[in-house]
Amino acid sequence: MPIRPSDLDRVKALPLFAQASDELFRDMLGGGFLQKFPAGTTLLTEGDPVDFLYILLEGAVELEGTWNDKATTLAVLKPVSAFILAAVVLDSNGLMSAHTLESSQILMVSGEALRRAMMRDARFCFTVAQELAGCYRGVVRALKNQKLRGGMERLANYLISQQARCGGGETFALPHEKRVLASLLGMTPENLSRAFASLGDYGVSVSGPNVTIHRPVVLQRLAKPDALIDQAGPTGDTPASAAELERWTPEPARAVS
Repeated sequence: MPIRPSDLDRVKALPLFAQASDELFRDMLGGGFLQKFPAGTTLLTEGDPVDFLYILLEGAVELEGTWNDKATTLAVLKPVSAFILAAVVLDSNGLMSAHTLESSQILMVSGEALRRAMMRDARFCFTVAQELAGCYRGVVRALKNQKLRGGMERLANYLISQQARCGGGETFALPHEKRVLASLLGMTPENLSRAFASLGDYGVSVSGPNVTIHRPVVLQRLAKPDALIDQAGPTGDTPASAAELERWTPEPARAVS
């Protein structure tokens, strides 16, 4: 599928490519190709070599890890997002699997071309370093969220963040089915159901995919948003981005390693 100029503009707007010269950008994307994948397509499997940087232009992609017949959702990506950058830079095997949750349009950029551009251009190389540093900080935030909070606290912070992302209204829709949400929050579906039931005492009600926060102050007291975990506390540098647990979106970039 040919790459449209409008798609190139969207890719160029990503922080990863925004500072690249036009010549460098053309060289990197010269061997790339745009492809449409149906829902349920496996894009890459953990442990396999990674030959491309993937850039999601339309649809949704789930990043997943497995061990001993167990699986967990690490991130759900929405456009425009680049992912598997660290494996591309290291020319190494992927640590995550990726598959489409819905029909998705993805631009695949040659890993070899990206590494060649890094060696040619110090400014682009520094931008890649910034992206990877942002990814690392995003992982640290997610790790702190998992290790320092109980399931009900993780869910409370997620709901507060998702409410802000949806405009701040009392009622908003969850962006994923509850199976995916449970996995994102490091919970079983059963534990997620119990956590939602427990949050009823804090003014949260659920009807299908819709959540209503009737007593936001009470929920805030339980959640205790923290800028060093969520970027949503009183000194947070990106409002409401605790919900970026969905995307592992780094600071300030939009790539996932």
